[in-house]
Amino acid sequence: MRIIKILMAVLIPLAVVIAGIAGMQWLSAKKTPPVKEARKNPGALVATMNVLLENRPTMVWATGTVQPRMIADIVPQISGKVIRLDPAFVTGGVFKKGDLLFRVEAVDYELAAQTSRAAVAKAEYEIAEIESKARVARLEWERIQMKKKSRPNPLVLYVPQLKNARAALASAQADLEQRLTDIRRTKIYAPFNCRIRSESIDPGQYITTGSSVAVVCGTDSAEVVTPVSFADLQWIPLSQKQDKKIRSRSASVRMDVEGQFFTWQGWVDRTLGEVDPKGRMARLVIGVPDPYGLISRKNSFDLAEGLFVEVLIKGKTIENIACIPAGTLRPNSIVWVMNDKQCLEFRKVKFVRREKQIVLVRGLKEGEKLILTYLAGAVPGMKLRAMEESI
Repeated sequence: MRIIKILMAVLIPLAVVIAGIAGMQWLSAKKTPPVKEARKNPGALVATMNVLLENRPTMVWATGTVQPRMIADIVPQISGKVIRLDPAFVTGGVFKKGDLLFRVEAVDYELAAQTSRAAVAKAEYEIAEIESKARVARLEWERIQMKKKSRPNPLVLYVPQLKNARAALASAQADLEQRLTDIRRTKIYAPFNCRIRSESIDPGQYITTGSSVAVVCGTDSAEVVTPVSFADLQWIPLSQKQDKKIRSRSASVRMDVEGQFFTWQGWVDRTLGEVDPKGRMARLVIGVPDPYGLISRKNSFDLAEGLFVEVLIKGKTIENIACIPAGTLRPNSIVWVMNDKQCLEFRKVKFVRREKQIVLVRGLKEGEKLILTYLAGAVPGMKLRAMEESI
């Protein structure tokens, strides 16, 4: 019995092992080897854009400071006490051309005018008296010297006396005109549509001839003097004879106030004809009409003097040009293009101009796929595949 138990303990595990080995050999004999397939290269995934050729106007960005187009000192031509001052005659006050700014006391000038009128009347009387004496003297001379044909002495006929009287009348009339002019000058008017930049007078103050009492700036238009590189200057039309409608749209002035942009339309007015000694750049003057919105209130913000603004100038149009992102232009003016075989092609292009984040180039065809994605280790002929939606 003991022997049977020992045999059972040895033979049963051995039988299980032999059965397992036999089963594995049978399964191995039935296994079909896998079919070997050639691995395909799908190509590098890239973003593309279709090249578009267009007639594109060039855009020049610059910056500058706003300044008035017209500025003048208010200098009285007479002396006297200020008796009336317009309530708006304060710093920042606005006036139209011909508005009364202030008045100076005119009593002294009116009295002087009365004296001049009296002098004119006296001179006219003296002329009338001398002319009467001259007529009588001529009649007497002709009666006495009837048979003699000699010429009379001018003094006898009052000729010099009459010239002197007429000269005295002309002097008196000129003096009267001067007095009347002084009276008119006691009223000081706005020389043009303007804003008071500064003033230094009050009612009752005595002002003197030739002393500046205020500074006014024009409100019809403002100017922005902006430096421009010579590379940009070649694209800007500077003809002084261009149509006014074209000029009015040739530039715009912008200012960012906490994320909100305010824009004023202007024009390229002129170049100063000099180079900035610091930056070695040309200086352009941009004209902007109605900077304070007094004619048409388009902006709730004034283009005030001294503001630092951005200027966008519309330049000459370049025809049949490709506009591409600046990042797609590689060193040595090379761009990457996906050809018809969906392979990478290096294309040499002609650089024309850069405008912030874009460049204008020649050498690309309409509809070609420009590669936007950077490829490490890119070589011509590399297999590519485009994204489902081109950018």
